[in-house]
Amino acid sequence: MHDSDGDPAADMAALYRRTWPRLIGLLVSIGGSRADAEEVAQDAYVKLLGRWDSIRRYDDPDAWVRAVAVRTMVSRLRRQQVATRALAKLRGRPAAVEGPDGDALDVAAALARITPEQRAVVVLHHVMDLPVEQIAEELQVAPGTVKSRLARARQALAPLLTVKEVSEHA
Repeated sequence: MHDSDGDPAADMAALYRRTWPRLIGLLVSIGGSRADAEEVAQDAYVKLLGRWDSIRRYDDPDAWVRAVAVRTMVSRLRRQQVATRALAKLRGRPAAVEGPDGDALDVAAALARITPEQRAVVVLHHVMDLPVEQIAEELQVAPGTVKSRLARARQALAPLLTVKEVSEHA
């Protein structure tokens, strides 16, 4: 889309239509709430609108919107976690995050048990299939940070995502 001589408003509308569904899916995967995902995405598109004259010339304006939205979602989740822990301390009870219930494999519940930063890199890498270098660029962290977050997330998720085989001769 770079250096388009077309109608800027039409170009931005096309980017919005093309990226909205996937961005919402990504943000829901990271944050768990469709309402939060839609609000964060909307904020990212508002920021895009104010900078469209320069961003429309980027090689990948989609990546700019995704990066802004993911960083905003991670920041929001981090603030929510701090508030939840503070409230739990005030009440004198530890904050508990429910794990998967029953024998079902619940990926969303497992993702909810890792940090927002780890969740973001897991979803960007394993769901969006982005390389480590691109994730690092979009999240504005070093590639080594992405790798360590992925490693810690995999370690934390492994016991949560293990499917126990049931013997037929029980």
